[in-house]
Amino acid sequence: MDEVRRALVVGTLRAEDPLPSVRELASQLVVNPRTVLQAYQELEREGVLYVRRGQGTFVAPDARIDSHGLTRDVAKRALLDARRNGLGVGDLIKAIRRVAAEEGEDEGQKDEDGRYSTASPKLATRARLSDGGKQGHQK
Repeated sequence: MDEVRRALVVGTLRAEDPLPSVRELASQLVVNPRTVLQAYQELEREGVLYVRRGQGTFVAPDARIDSHGLTRDVAKRALLDARRNGLGVGDLIKAIRRVAAEEGEDEGQKDEDGRYSTASPKLATRARLSDGGKQGHQK
């Protein structure tokens, strides 16, 4: 669910784009098909996806993702992970700023479409290298 939302926010998924079948995505992610089905159903309830009988699952024409809500969810997960590792809020904020500076990112850095980039140039290069130079993306 998070990956579909992220793809909508950054623009790699757009209205009416098809999603992989439940079976195909479950195989790619190595998860139980029921897990994918439940995620698709929840996103359908939220109005993000819709199903065309016999054709598949598609991004809803009017799908809207609350980027502020997504940001809040990411922050909550990061804070939870930090707490699990014995770190406080101040430690987490300092670390995020330090890593962003190391990666050459400014807080207000946006791409030509006015969206925040999903990765710094260093991270993007690392990602390309780690997947063997493949440019595809998973939904």
